[in-house]
Amino acid sequence: MIPLRDTIRSRRFPVVNTMIIVVNVIVFLVETWLEPRSLDRLFFTLGLVPDGFWIGGPGRWVTLFTSTFLHGSWFHVISNMMALYIFGDNVEDRLGHIRYLVFYVLGGLLAGLAHLWAYPTSELPTVGASGAIAAVLGAYLLLYPRAQVITLIPLFFFFRVVNIPAPVYLGLWFLMQLFNGTLSLAVASFQGGGVAWWAHIGGFVAGFLLVKLFEPRQQRRFYPDEYYPW
Repeated sequence: MIPLRDTIRSRRFPVVNTMIIVVNVIVFLVETWLEPRSLDRLFFTLGLVPDGFWIGGPGRWVTLFTSTFLHGSWFHVISNMMALYIFGDNVEDRLGHIRYLVFYVLGGLLAGLAHLWAYPTSELPTVGASGAIAAVLGAYLLLYPRAQVITLIPLFFFFRVVNIPAPVYLGLWFLMQLFNGTLSLAVASFQGGGVAWWAHIGGFVAGFLLVKLFEPRQQRRFYPDEYYPW
């Protein structure tokens, strides 16, 4: 399933969400100019490496933040930025610019901690904004339960565009992360070098649980549901 857009219109331009997307794209373009050896060095320096994290110096904590702006491929960055573009503007609209920025960063940090818990001995660097974006998805689910996600579904050689309720789309996404994350823990040789399932799980749960703490009270008073005043 490929999300194309949602049915919720933002009331104001998503300054912070757009800035985050631009920064991620610029960083990835810089990555494409690096030689393979330099790129590996960058990932091991600024990516999140669980092995030895807790006994490392203060610089290790910085990687919880810097790793969220690195991506491993064109598909990786495009899919992440598309999800952030679709869902992030509405969450920023509800929280406000500064609150959204803090929420996004905190979501990424908590997602990284979940990854460290799940794969404490992995020696491979983890990169990508998906943990922070998962927090945005969790927030979106709670804030806009009646939204629809316009989704492209491949059917063999055909494609169909359908409207899927946000709780169904995001619920299925979360269950897939939970299934694969649980499976990965059962495989003793798994090193967390593929998809960071538990970063997704941790970020989503954190976003769902914490977003109400970031929502301005006057927003809840004057905008009782996501469709007001349309």
